[in-house]
Amino acid sequence: MIKFELTSKFKLCFGKKLFQIRALVSFANVKEGELGGWIEKEENLSHYGDAWVYGDARVYGNAQVYGNAQVYGNAQVYGDAQVYGNAQVYGDARVYGDAWVYGDAQVYGNAQVYGDARVYGDAWVYGDARVFDDAQVYGNAQVYGDARVYGDAWVYGDARVYGNAQVYGDARVYGDAWVFDERHILLVGPVGSRLAYTTFFRDADREITVSCGCFFGKLDSFLVEVTKTHGDNRHAQIYRMAAEMAKLHIDTESNILDLKPGDKVQIISKEKNDSTRNYDKDMEMYLGSVMTVANIYNSGAIMEEDHGKWFWNYFRIEKKVEEGEA
Repeated sequence: MIKFELTSKFKLCFGKKLFQIRALVSFANVKEGELGGWIEKEENLSHYGDAWVYGDARVYGNAQVYGNAQVYGNAQVYGDAQVYGNAQVYGDARVYGDAWVYGDAQVYGNAQVYGDARVYGDAWVYGDARVFDDAQVYGNAQVYGDARVYGDAWVYGDARVYGNAQVYGDARVYGDAWVFDERHILLVGPVGSRLAYTTFFRDADREITVSCGCFFGKLDSFLVEVTKTHGDNRHAQIYRMAAEMAKLHIDTESNILDLKPGDKVQIISKEKNDSTRNYDKDMEMYLGSVMTVANIYNSGAIMEEDHGKWFWNYFRIEKKVEEGEA
């Protein structure tokens, strides 16, 4: 089946001539005759499946969009990148190099995924986040804000990496990780009998979780396992020293905005809000307003103005409002 054609309307993008596409048949939510986004050549978008490029989105170079993937907004996919499955790339996001985004993953906002990076499963990468080199983000993980994931690092499970956090090297951050600052993670290695890397990171309980070979668990349990496996040999001593370093280095006290009850916060504007994420339409009346923190939790806060009716995740809190600030 031939589902689209290149029209004669074109624009130049970094010296490449991109043509607007037109649907020749109706499929998914695309109607026959509907104009789409911009691609350099037919090979950029598959004729099979429901994949589509919308709006001002651009796909060029040797990049491919296929399956049921969607690219829209002002997003760009280029180089040798691939977007497929049910993945979505939108907003001002960029996917390029040899990067792959697939499964039900979403990349949006001003996020960039490049190099040989992989984002897949139900993972989300958004905000101004960057995922690159050979890094992988997958499962239900979310990487956002100004976070960076690179090298051979993996972020997965229900992990949250955001703020100004950097996860790199051979780090493995997963489970209920809650990493939003460089003081929330410590990578040590190569150490131990396997000469491998051990990752210590802050979790959602504001405690330290350890990923070391087949071991994954809390710091106290890790130390028990070290004694069981190594007794008091050289490897055990190194692991214990690393654990002490992690206790000194990893901040388990602060939340991303250092909030406390009574603080004033600016709620994210309607334009920046992501209404697809656990959102009640009645919350709209508070978007862009200043609210008062009633209680603090690991992932957000309860506010006074709505009498605690809704839970405000940190991604819906723009900033802390200092005294005297309008």
